[in-house]
Amino acid sequence: MHDSLTSDFDSGQLVEALADLAEAASAVILPYWRAGAEVITKADDSPVTLADREAEALILKRLAELYPAVSAVAEEACEADGRPGEAADCFWLIDPLDGTKGFVRGGESFSVNIALVDQGRVVAGVVSAPATGLTWVGDASGARRRRFGEAWQPIRVRDRPDAALALLSHSLKDDEADKLAARYGCGSWTGMDSSLKFCLIAEGRFDVYPRTGPTSEWDTAAGQAVLEAAGGRVMDMDGGPLAYGKPDFMNGPFVAMGG
Repeated sequence: MHDSLTSDFDSGQLVEALADLAEAASAVILPYWRAGAEVITKADDSPVTLADREAEALILKRLAELYPAVSAVAEEACEADGRPGEAADCFWLIDPLDGTKGFVRGGESFSVNIALVDQGRVVAGVVSAPATGLTWVGDASGARRRRFGEAWQPIRVRDRPDAALALLSHSLKDDEADKLAARYGCGSWTGMDSSLKFCLIAEGRFDVYPRTGPTSEWDTAAGQAVLEAAGGRVMDMDGGPLAYGKPDFMNGPFVAMGG
């Protein structure tokens, strides 16, 4: 295998494999949902559960079997062993359970995220929502959605309506959220956890997701792959595409947009 998966594998087969894997990880997570899962507080004060760790173990094991030459940067492994000093040319970004706070609360907005980065750009990704049984994928051939194990349906961003709708992080206070939504021309907004925000813009239900606070690259890569494949954009504050393999695998502010 060369450094770039994109030259060695059919991207359709790749995202099919990733979708199956994300849905298998979802099956690991679901028994812990609304079952009083024990919550451990990490060094950065964010929560982790056995669901996160078991799902990540499954994903890493399967990816190592399928694509042994490609390294992985995964959230819980980075918490345990530290973040890599530098990024490989081609690598996986994995968040086995994005939106753990909502998961612990019993909400539905949590997701499994697997993305492939090649030369600093995200080129393929999958987001699965265990609670609702939905999976989204994005690659060079476009974006699509399915119920677990069913047929794919293509998705596309919508043209920006006059009354544009924003999706924002639940961590924002209402007055902060109002100002941020207005800055991007949105008169109303909805708060939501996890990378599902990218997917809802990709399928044309919302229009903008601005983020001012820091995130890790594994929080955004898979959702960005889906949104860009659906015709949307994820831009940094310089107006360029949000890139990957940055120092400590951290993002600055960005905005995700539909049509």
